[in-house]
Amino acid sequence: MERKRISVATYVIVHGSWGGGWQWRETATHLRAAGHEVFTPTLTGLGERKHLLTPDVGLETHVQDILGVLNAEDLRDVVLVGSSIGGVVSTAVAHRTPERLRHMIYVDAIVPEDGQSAADVLGAEAMAQIEKLARTAGDGWRVPGPPDGRHTDHPLKALTDRVRLDNPAAGALPRTYIRCTQVFTDWRAVANPALAGCAAKARAHGWRYHELDTEHAVWRTGPAQLAALLQTAA
Repeated sequence: MERKRISVATYVIVHGSWGGGWQWRETATHLRAAGHEVFTPTLTGLGERKHLLTPDVGLETHVQDILGVLNAEDLRDVVLVGSSIGGVVSTAVAHRTPERLRHMIYVDAIVPEDGQSAADVLGAEAMAQIEKLARTAGDGWRVPGPPDGRHTDHPLKALTDRVRLDNPAAGALPRTYIRCTQVFTDWRAVANPALAGCAAKARAHGWRYHELDTEHAVWRTGPAQLAALLQTAA
């Protein structure tokens, strides 16, 4: 039987809250082994760039981070992957430079509409928990990450800034949504309805849709499965 040929692609993966490019090492290794080019930038103020975190770091800062990678590396025909909150960043980036993109993939990600913030999509109950964390342990502007020594604080402003989606060319880009079906069972369970809603919206809009039997932290619980699905989805 003839094997299906998978074309070589360029992936740029946008991580989620409290994370960094380090989370995507295993997924990137699988993709590179298949001949793909992969970039896993860390957003300003997170991961190894945590020393840059200030109250002014917001959504626009993170959008500029990704635009900077696309422009500095002169990347074209890119498969832009947004994970979790990274879905908001990648959506905004698509409306700034759709000509550089080939496909949008959302991995258990927040998908905003024009004028929405991540906070709007997450909803009042989830944001009440997040804002409480920021008030009690983050000086009112940082959302503390899990105390494991690797995850770092996330700027609250990046969650509350709203996106402007006004480029019709971005709407023509092919889109895929990958839903991780093992939902949160800790305090983050307040985000489960928002993620389920984003998945349902993607299906209603006719996007390509896949499910993975992994946790939301798919970079940890299913990097090989995700890498295989990213290749076929794109």
